[in-house]
Amino acid sequence: MGKTVIELQNIKRNFQVGDETVHALRGISFKIEEGEFVTIMGTSGSGKSTLLNTLGCLDTPTSGEYFLDGVSVRTMTKPQRAILRNRKIGFVFQNYNLLPKTTAIENVELPLMYNPSVSAAERRRRAIDALIAVGLGDRLEHKSNQMSGGQMQRVAIARALVNNPAVILADEATGNLDTRTSFEILVLFQELHNEGRTIIFVTHNPDIAQYSSRNIRLRDGHVIEDKKNDKILSAAEALAALPKNTDD
Repeated sequence: MGKTVIELQNIKRNFQVGDETVHALRGISFKIEEGEFVTIMGTSGSGKSTLLNTLGCLDTPTSGEYFLDGVSVRTMTKPQRAILRNRKIGFVFQNYNLLPKTTAIENVELPLMYNPSVSAAERRRRAIDALIAVGLGDRLEHKSNQMSGGQMQRVAIARALVNNPAVILADEATGNLDTRTSFEILVLFQELHNEGRTIIFVTHNPDIAQYSSRNIRLRDGHVIEDKKNDKILSAAEALAALPKNTDD
């Protein structure tokens, strides 16, 4: 058994909507070990977004325990959670969430700005290294409004990597991309997985589960399936098989 990066113990999350109590999560328990590439799937109303917010330390559960890299999250204050989130989690969003009219380096440096122990020179060096790692060594000074969707998502992935987080949390990270670009991003995630990165990829697209090492499915706030993927498909092979000029 490897090191446990995430552990959920009977996580419940209730919301009060008028006079009604909505049970978004109804006792979620699982562990994710270092180096796993896990897809979390579910339709609208399954609890997927609430679970994402819990894993990302953006929300606290009503009951249950959440340990992130061995640290108990539930009893933390908001400022404590913010620091933990910045140091331990790299986020990749569907809409990229880049600062407009700002260079790739400046966008990637952003998470390091909150760490006073990292100098400006070190910040820039680490940002450049992260951009080179995602194949954007020739786009360092390009601004986000000068990039394609795929390039912007690569900047977002570099930003997620720059703090060397315990886990990369991707929210529908291929949702806004065409077919070819989606596979290019999946290739990158598989390469990161092969390097030993821990990745949680939240999606409604069942096809993506074929490229991860494990799949967790939610329905009505419950885990209804949690299984290892015996045969992980190669995103690089799928990309190579696509027509060269696809308009998908």
